[in-house]
Amino acid sequence: MDERTRIEIEAAAFRGLVEHLQRRTDVQNIDLMNLAGFCRNCLSKWYLAAAQERGVPLTDEQAREAIYGMPYAEWKARYQREASPEQLQRFEETMPLHAFVSGHGQG
Repeated sequence: MDERTRIEIEAAAFRGLVEHLQRRTDVQNIDLMNLAGFCRNCLSKWYLAAAQERGVPLTDEQAREAIYGMPYAEWKARYQREASPEQLQRFEETMPLHAFVSGHGQG
């Protein structure tokens, strides 16, 4: 596979993941973090970092909107629930496994 085709396939897979997460508003970020070690916020930070590496001007809010499909504040108001004590405990327990870019992981 040539490099351009690989990049196009990876980009399509990423878009599919983002579209899936935009449809699954019932899935909370803390649950994603606890199970997989990354969440929508991590994706938006990876997206922002990739833009910055290429000199593309992009704000944190613009990156989040690209991932959430709407302004982050709107998504939070519509879909985010308060984390339970159990979710918060699991979050702390799994912190060493969280994605590095999320600011929570160990890398």
